[in-house]
Amino acid sequence: MPLVTMHIWRVPPVRVGAALWRVARDRGRVRALPGCAFAKVLGTGRGFGPGGADATRWAVLSAWHSPAAAADFEAGTVASAWRRIATAECRLDLAPLSGRGTWAGRRPFEPDPGAAPDRGIVVALTRARLRPARALRFWRAIGPVADAVARADGLHATFGVGEAPIGWQGTVSVWRDAAALRAFAYRNPAHTSAIAATPAERWYAEELFARFALLDVAGDRSVIGWAAA
Repeated sequence: MPLVTMHIWRVPPVRVGAALWRVARDRGRVRALPGCAFAKVLGTGRGFGPGGADATRWAVLSAWHSPAAAADFEAGTVASAWRRIATAECRLDLAPLSGRGTWAGRRPFEPDPGAAPDRGIVVALTRARLRPARALRFWRAIGPVADAVARADGLHATFGVGEAPIGWQGTVSVWRDAAALRAFAYRNPAHTSAIAATPAERWYAEELFARFALLDVAGDRSVIGWAAA
């Protein structure tokens, strides 16, 4: 997969209704675009769970067969419609480095043999569909992890994403480099404890973890909580 893009828009409170309409309208439209291999229209939040939902920020995550297809989306009617209701926009251009698990039964972010090397800024995406009977226990357990990641060394930005307010959540995090991401993932006690508990707790009906090289960031980085360089 040569290119993955993530567009994030900030809308004013008075345009939240218009944003919800765009979410319902655009889910199928993006997937039907020529050259689109995978697409999700996502809500966002300040963390991993329903309590931090942010109705003024929305995202489209897409995987493209070619950079030309991604450019057509950038200039097309869907992205233009979002810009008309948005006050700010940020776009991340990503190259898949690794992926584990599935999303809607698919593996959408398999790395290309010519993927960017594992150096420089990296972006981690986690996504999970929670088992309803396990969701409350999961949200109670994940609190210390969310607190820890917010203080992690080498973290540029993090925010929640989701296809639905409850049970279909994920996170996007931007790291200084792969070493900083690995240090948090494998050395932070809260995170390693959550990983160890996952097989026994069986929180997830489906899960995915993917890591990307950040090829470019365009627009207003404050939309994702990343201070401008």
